[in-house]
Amino acid sequence: MTSLPPRAGRRCHHMLNPMHSTVYFSPDLDTEFKALGFEDPSAMRLASRSAAMGAVGAGTVAAAFYNYNVEMLARHLPAVWDIASPAEVGAARLRAVDSTLRRLLGEEAIASAEMTEAAELALRATEACTRHARPLYSAHADLPVPEAPHLRYWYAATLLREHRGDGHLAALLTVGLDPLEAMVSHTATGLGMNPRWALGTRGWGRADWDAAAERLRKRGLIDAEGELTAAGTALREELEERTDQLDTAPYEHLGAAGVERLTELGKAFRNAAFLAGAFPTDLNAKS
Repeated sequence: MTSLPPRAGRRCHHMLNPMHSTVYFSPDLDTEFKALGFEDPSAMRLASRSAAMGAVGAGTVAAAFYNYNVEMLARHLPAVWDIASPAEVGAARLRAVDSTLRRLLGEEAIASAEMTEAAELALRATEACTRHARPLYSAHADLPVPEAPHLRYWYAATLLREHRGDGHLAALLTVGLDPLEAMVSHTATGLGMNPRWALGTRGWGRADWDAAAERLRKRGLIDAEGELTAAGTALREELEERTDQLDTAPYEHLGAAGVERLTELGKAFRNAAFLAGAFPTDLNAKS
């Protein structure tokens, strides 16, 4: 097993994760899901990510997604499976991924040797992912690997994202951040979604957000302006370090040189997607 430089896996994740996430903000997802009979954007996105688990209800998704309001989830789940089956939803998502990546990256990048190389490196990393206590990763790992290199890359990025994400939820429980406290403190780092996006997609109200912020203030983790205190910064870093520890195996398996190369390739694709307008410009603003 090759020892990696500090935070090498985290840096690689930060290059791969946006590639998975492009589909949630893509008009192509709306087109594909409306063709299935979906009308509500929240229903589309909830079905898209949860379909790998089967025709699940609100309770399962609340547990696996962590920071969604279960009352909002219950408005859509399991009713979405009356619109389309999980298999139909999964196929529609993959079609949306195909058109999204072609639009954002261009046909030259899609057909490039670099795309094929990135896909194979990322898939090699997934060989060391583990299933226990990782419901979203494990469900996606049961799906067939696509044939086209850009879809293989997206699929591998999805596995690595959900593997890290499942571990991150365990770390959140360990450091004692509930669903809204996790979002509020993440937003305070400048890396999380701004409150408008977070509340709009997760189903909480502003009063819920403010109550979570007050709980964090009482713990000394944010100040009166909503900024992280020294203690809050330390807690968020502890959280990421614990997440790193739970997510070491895929990157150790790939090895230092492989991780460095995958990070390099992933950065190029991520930057191209950002420049092509893959994400809203105000997504990560603090207010």
